[in-house]
Amino acid sequence: MSIFRRVKKALGWEIRTAKPEYDLNPIIYSQLKPFRLPLVLVQVIMIIGTMGYILIDDFPILDAIYQTGITFTTVGFGEIAPISPAGRFFTVTLIIFGFALFTLSTAVLIDAVIKGRLFELYKERNMLYKIARLRQHFVIFYHNEYTAQLAKQFNDNHIPFVVVDPSDDIEDIAKEHNYPYFVKEEPYKELAFLKSHLSSAKGAISLSKNISDNITLIASVRLYEKELGRSPFLIISNAETQNEKIRLKKLGADKVVATPSLMAKRVSAMAIRPDMENVLDEFLYKPDTPIDMEEAFVDESSWTVNREIKDLHLRDRMKVSVIGITPKKESLFKCLKVQQLLHPGVNSY
Repeated sequence: MSIFRRVKKALGWEIRTAKPEYDLNPIIYSQLKPFRLPLVLVQVIMIIGTMGYILIDDFPILDAIYQTGITFTTVGFGEIAPISPAGRFFTVTLIIFGFALFTLSTAVLIDAVIKGRLFELYKERNMLYKIARLRQHFVIFYHNEYTAQLAKQFNDNHIPFVVVDPSDDIEDIAKEHNYPYFVKEEPYKELAFLKSHLSSAKGAISLSKNISDNITLIASVRLYEKELGRSPFLIISNAETQNEKIRLKKLGADKVVATPSLMAKRVSAMAIRPDMENVLDEFLYKPDTPIDMEEAFVDESSWTVNREIKDLHLRDRMKVSVIGITPKKESLFKCLKVQQLLHPGVNSY
């Protein structure tokens, strides 16, 4: 243990190293197995060569090791001391074995690079270590144009996220769309959950255009959630129809966005009030918006309980305005009137 680590331990400072939930080291070691034989043969030849020069020409041990090294590697430095005919025959044999071993090592290296996944595994392991440092991030499953647009919004608002997709060119896709973290894996598998560090995530987002993929993903995440015994994930998905939206919510999705319905509402708003077209883009979706929308829970002991909104004078006291509430045991947002009473257990916005 280093002095620095001992000092940290004595002071009671925790030394935390974020490690991936899925360990790639055994797979990497299996890729390195072909290199064992050349490395062992190098040691054997060095030992035989050293012993040969000591026994045949009475070389001191350091001179024997040096002569074996320059002969075995065929660097051509010549003899460091006179060698007998038997020693020269031994030297020629050593050169032949050295060349054969060099050829074998080159073949093993080329085979490992061309046929193996050694470099890919090293790159993937580095990515997994980066992902392991994330906390309260979102895991986005499936890449498509929705994912690309969502990633842009998340990057602009500094929201950490990991994209999981089985595409072979996911690395190129990540570079093109600026995905800081990505995993090449089938989204519904537990392996994808481990690699994306889902256990520490805030939620999962499934954006497949195929409802079967979304259903499988939602069910898999809920089962994984039970295995972990943790608080529920926030699961968000997309749907192409209103019927699909209802089905996904019944299966466990917290939020479902029906793309055609959302587009229809937006186009309708533009058609009715063209001058309000950019209000949402300007005030809600921009990272530097002057409007900050927050959720506040009304506790039983709150001074706002059973009082009308107009009597609270929140705008004068706190420079805030309440625009709506979510009543207790309900999930629908309701707009307020100034005569609205605030009851315990509601969420106000």
